[in-house]
Amino acid sequence: MVKSSKSGLFGMLCVAVFLLSSALWGNPGQPGEARAPDNESTPAPADAPSGDTPAEDKPAPPAHNYPAVDFSHPETGDYARFLTQYSTADGIKYLSRVMQNSVQYRAFIFSELERLGAPSWLVYLPVIESGFTSRAVSRSGAVGIWQFMRNSIGGYNIRINEWIDERRDPWITTTAAIQKLMDNYRELGDWPLALAAYNCGLGATKKAVKRAGTSDYWELCRQGFFRRETVLYVPKFLAIAALLAQSDEYGIDWGETVPGESFTTIAVSRPVDMNVLARETGVAASLLSGLNPALYYSITPPGIPYKLRIPSESLDAVQTLLEDKSRILLEYYLYTIKSGDTLFALSLHYGVSVDMILEYNPGIAPKTLQLGKKLVIPALREVKTYTGKKDRDNLDFSGSYLVKQGDTLWSIALAHGIQVETLAEKNNLQVNSILKLGKQLRVPIL
Repeated sequence: MVKSSKSGLFGMLCVAVFLLSSALWGNPGQPGEARAPDNESTPAPADAPSGDTPAEDKPAPPAHNYPAVDFSHPETGDYARFLTQYSTADGIKYLSRVMQNSVQYRAFIFSELERLGAPSWLVYLPVIESGFTSRAVSRSGAVGIWQFMRNSIGGYNIRINEWIDERRDPWITTTAAIQKLMDNYRELGDWPLALAAYNCGLGATKKAVKRAGTSDYWELCRQGFFRRETVLYVPKFLAIAALLAQSDEYGIDWGETVPGESFTTIAVSRPVDMNVLARETGVAASLLSGLNPALYYSITPPGIPYKLRIPSESLDAVQTLLEDKSRILLEYYLYTIKSGDTLFALSLHYGVSVDMILEYNPGIAPKTLQLGKKLVIPALREVKTYTGKKDRDNLDFSGSYLVKQGDTLWSIALAHGIQVETLAEKNNLQVNSILKLGKQLRVPIL
């Protein structure tokens, strides 16, 4: 009886050790398991973990319901290496920091995924695209948390002009990105391919499928129909998604989500400076800028509708201020230099000194103003945009001039006493166009 009792106790201790080990490190073959990398290296973000530091044991946080990828996939060598890289202590810190970047708009992302019928695990895609940084810019010029290129915004209601770049707005681009991903999925019928298309383009993905005669993403990668970046893109996403789906087990801290109802939008169509708005309403300027990251100069664009995002509790104060048309809500004018402009003329028009213009525009040379350069001019009073020197509307351009060696539009305009912009416009040219010898130009009769 004694022998039997010791054996039972020993068995119970072994089971307990096994269960504790499984809870800490995961069972072999589970999606969240960190696997050993093979010899081939893989690129990583600048601040991504190196994979050299072992993960530390931490108390488990309260359980959450994090979305998991719901399609099967092979656990390739690239997938295993990314699991290893991001499941270290450095990796967990990195993923925690990135997910905490999303607290302000995470609730909106989940609500849009549900509204548009998209899988909730797509919330993880900005982790590999931008680290949830709204002003992230890639080497190829992609912008925002969803990394839109200029040539990829067509049809997705994203505006870019001299005042705004809505690729930097996480709320606007979340809707656009989900629509784009769903368009990819409807076109390709497969999530690995839809994700690959988000990276390299739908056209390139369809071309690869057609050339290879298969719609299997993994086979396309194996046969070399995708660039290395796209070959790594999907395994990296899947590895990080597997870890984030088990955030409680790995101790990945997402931070507290900011409720979507904590802010609202109000339509404006005149320039409103966030610094003035902050000063007049008591809302922090940094909060207003953070809620409206699309604004280049923290000024709403003039003459076009813009939905200004503000804290909900400040709605009445902001609305009252905006309804008062007598209030000047702009601290600066933005002026583009044209030929014939002088700082003295601009100072007279805007009611500021030349020294003040120079103070706000370091590096400007008063005697050699650069055409097309933008000047920031303090708005001490509300005035119309300076139009500069203009030619008479009734100039007779029935004369002609043959271009000779050494001629430029500038020299020809000066010889005829007109602005270079007028001469260029009358001849369907650009101001800096190179003239061909013998070309006939329309000029005014002197």
